[in-house]
Amino acid sequence: MSVYDTVVGQAAAVAQLSRAASPEGSLAQAWLVAGPPGSGRSSIARAFAASLLCDNAVGGQGCGECQPCRTVLAGSHGDVTGVRTETLTISKNEVRELVSTAQRAPASGRHRVLIIEDADRMSPGTFNVLLKAIEEPPPRTVWLLCVPSPQDLAQTIRSRCRVVNLQVPPPDAVAMLLIERDGVEPELAHRAAASAQGHIGIARRYGLHPDSLAEREDSARKLLALTSVGHALAFAKTLIDRAEAEAHTEADEASAREREQFMRGAGIEPGGRIPPALRAQVKALDDEAKRRATRLVRDVIDRYLLDIHSVLRDVLTLQLNTGATLVNPGIERELRDRTHVHSPQTTLALLDCVGTARERVGMNVPPQLALEALLAAIVAAR
Repeated sequence: MSVYDTVVGQAAAVAQLSRAASPEGSLAQAWLVAGPPGSGRSSIARAFAASLLCDNAVGGQGCGECQPCRTVLAGSHGDVTGVRTETLTISKNEVRELVSTAQRAPASGRHRVLIIEDADRMSPGTFNVLLKAIEEPPPRTVWLLCVPSPQDLAQTIRSRCRVVNLQVPPPDAVAMLLIERDGVEPELAHRAAASAQGHIGIARRYGLHPDSLAEREDSARKLLALTSVGHALAFAKTLIDRAEAEAHTEADEASAREREQFMRGAGIEPGGRIPPALRAQVKALDDEAKRRATRLVRDVIDRYLLDIHSVLRDVLTLQLNTGATLVNPGIERELRDRTHVHSPQTTLALLDCVGTARERVGMNVPPQLALEALLAAIVAAR
């Protein structure tokens, strides 16, 4: 058994990290774990942290069974501190706390490990807070920064880290994980893995909740059936409403958990009166929930845009007869019908429009406007 057993499709990265963690390896004190969303950045970072603290590591890989391995993977080891954000940015105060923690010697293990998930969400000013700590870390401190791409971080940070590049996990490998770990039926597992485009978390949701996959395929059919600008605008509104509902549900659940934990820790009974001295902290929790919802809406919209991209990619695949595996095998008939509607050159132009829509959303253009412009372009191509 190894802590990397659930890391999918990242053999080169696992080999690189295992060599570094082995007694004869060269362990850098700052690492950049770069890979697309869903590739398992945080999972492989925690597996590496477990390997560094494992009591029975072999070949630089943690055993996954000793107490240090179990507690690191569970997120409860005292020498491993992680920061992740569900809002738009990681604040300077969060990074300052990490930098302060990094100065302390390990409490029980050989190393103190600091993991920053979504490190690309740090502002330029926050980079400056982190820079000194990465340049001159204490001897037994190891930093792990997780990002979609090395270019998402400032050059001053990037140049001081050793880079680990992750790839998009192959659909077959993701499907096998769903079958073996989650007990998903093989046909559904392969459809879910293909539709998720290598995103392990989304594939798992599709596999465990087939209605989500059916809804995605139904949306793809409606996309291909759009015939007028009016239909396009109505469909954009439907997608926005769905994204907001999904995001707010997730944000409200997280907010309720945090509020409950705070109230319990403060000794306040459910429904009890909040003392004036604690009202500012409760308001801060509410403000955090609003920021979380804003980020989640954008994340869901971006996922919908990637779904649209996958549909157009499948159309182009069939138009060019490349023989590549379809991302959306459940709607192959509708995809083949679309191949006769416009030329491959037009399909390529529409794929560029999807990229433009994603850029616009990333630059704070209202998502509905970006989506309406894209869907109108798809209609105009008929």
